[in-house]
Amino acid sequence: MEFLELIKALILGFVEGMTEFAPVSSTGHMIIVDDMWLKTETFLGMYSANTFKIVVQLGSILAVVVVMWKRLFSLVGLYKIETEQSSKQFNLLHVIVGMLPAVVLGFAFKNFIDDYLFHVEYVIISLVAGAILMIVADKFGPKKPSIVSLDQISYGQAFKVGLVQCLSLWPGFSRSGATISGGVLFGMSHKTAADFTFIMAVPIMAGASLVSVLKNWEQINMDDIGFYIVGFISAFVFALISIKFFLKLVSRIKLVPFAIYRIVLAVVLAIIVYM
Repeated sequence: MEFLELIKALILGFVEGMTEFAPVSSTGHMIIVDDMWLKTETFLGMYSANTFKIVVQLGSILAVVVVMWKRLFSLVGLYKIETEQSSKQFNLLHVIVGMLPAVVLGFAFKNFIDDYLFHVEYVIISLVAGAILMIVADKFGPKKPSIVSLDQISYGQAFKVGLVQCLSLWPGFSRSGATISGGVLFGMSHKTAADFTFIMAVPIMAGASLVSVLKNWEQINMDDIGFYIVGFISAFVFALISIKFFLKLVSRIKLVPFAIYRIVLAVVLAIIVYM
């Protein structure tokens, strides 16, 4: 790997880490930056470049593990979290129920997504679609949420949020944008919906990365491993910086400001691409 190519991995890791937890789509931003400026497909190949955009998110997921380790460890019995009613404690089944719809559809449409949706033109559309959902969530969600902690989430609510999460299979839609919006619409506070989003992201992104690597293994050159490692470390470091900041920010400003940003970005991109 040449030094300039490693700098590109560092930049993409920065973009991933700083946008993964905001409802603006980290994958969409990586596609935009890569397609319009970095052009990693020219030296990685299309499938390896797309795989990188998924695998690099593991850096951000590791940051979630570091920040939320108590809650994550409690899911597998390695840490005990005290609650008023232990029978209602948030557990591993909530996560499984919530991630199941996206896992099923992700396997079913993996090839279609890889072949057709990793392009700026489709990201522009998904940015606007995701923004509309976020505006709807803030406008029509309950003013006083009934669910203000993870331990109040029911299995049915977890499944309904999981259904909404399926929209994030479309690059640019945003996993956090979809799930936080779904959570808010189903009675969760913005903070609780964000916590649920981040916890579900750990097994989903780990699984998606494994599937993508196995599927495209023959397309990945061992000389490119350094590119993957630099991107992973970069995403981890910048995600650690951004995650706590976002959790405080989303509780204060809600979703509409992020939706406005997405629409403005989509308009700017449309002008650049089509004018």
